[in-house]
Amino acid sequence: MKMKKYTAATMVEAMKQVREDFGEDAVILSSQVMKTKGFFGLFQKKFVEVVAGFDKQSEKRTPESSAYSVAQTAAVVETTAQLQKEIREIKRLINDMQNTNHTFEKYPNELLPLLSSLRSQGLAQEYISQIGDTIFQRMKQDKEDFDETAQVALMKEWFVNKLHGVPMGGISYQKKYINVLGPTGVGKTTTIAKIAARALLEEKKKIGFITTDTYRIAAIEQLRTYANLLQAPVEIAYNATDFRAAIEKLADRDLIFIDTAGRNYKEAKFVDDLKKLVDFSLDMETFLVLSTTSKEQDMDIIVQRFQKFPIEKFIFTKTDETNSVGAMINLMLKYNIGTAYYTDGQEVPEDIAEADFEKVFSLLLAGDSHA
Repeated sequence: MKMKKYTAATMVEAMKQVREDFGEDAVILSSQVMKTKGFFGLFQKKFVEVVAGFDKQSEKRTPESSAYSVAQTAAVVETTAQLQKEIREIKRLINDMQNTNHTFEKYPNELLPLLSSLRSQGLAQEYISQIGDTIFQRMKQDKEDFDETAQVALMKEWFVNKLHGVPMGGISYQKKYINVLGPTGVGKTTTIAKIAARALLEEKKKIGFITTDTYRIAAIEQLRTYANLLQAPVEIAYNATDFRAAIEKLADRDLIFIDTAGRNYKEAKFVDDLKKLVDFSLDMETFLVLSTTSKEQDMDIIVQRFQKFPIEKFIFTKTDETNSVGAMINLMLKYNIGTAYYTDGQEVPEDIAEADFEKVFSLLLAGDSHA
């Protein structure tokens, strides 16, 4: 059998090449959608790779007996889930291109891949436009085209200016109480365990835990499991009186981590209940945990609800479960609140990173390559 590999922008083009070389009786051995490497995950292009062959014995077969003819193979391929996915992707790309042409029509073509990538990451349009204007103005000023490296450098400069003065980084170790807030399902308990484990192992701190999440037995048991591994005490607070008692029992600890209940904090009632339970007047650092897999609109509502609390920084979880981290940047810029940590898995204490500007910017650049 004679075999040959083909690459084309679409399956239709690839099949056309196969027909020209081998005719309708060619055998399709494999097909897959590939991506170019791009630049920091940007400017990637998709293409189809097809391996086809031609068996001379097939010349003797009738069309009815040729089980693997090109025409039949094409029909099979069109019914596969993979091709259906490709069709949906093509429709999305066409729609994006149409929107891009309308939204970014004032910018030169060289800028469109970067700006489109930022939009696919979920960065707010107002920020994308500001970045586009910044780069375009420099291009006109210098009277030369800017390649990908120069564009990314100017985009980074824009972010540095925008986030100047916004605090980044983990717990300060200057305050005794580490309070972690957030809605249900964002991974607060696991995140607390990761931070506490690092405080114990790397900083040699004596740690303790208080949980106010008395609504779910599983949550208490999960925290107890982590606490046992870290050989740290756990106190349960059902009300404000219990909370004060827990504080007294853990007075000898260097750091006390407070795991609050995960509730639907889009409802103001639950926020008010939390304020009555936890004593925020203590020497405390308070962090708001949000999941990057949540809708930005929902995250924004949560942040608004917690505006009455002294939120130091955000903690973003599940960055490994999404290719779109623009919402992180949007919330930081909108509320002038930095990021303490981001998590990218369930392993304790490994899958957590203390945030800084470079790391957050790299997440934004990573795009599809971050998956």
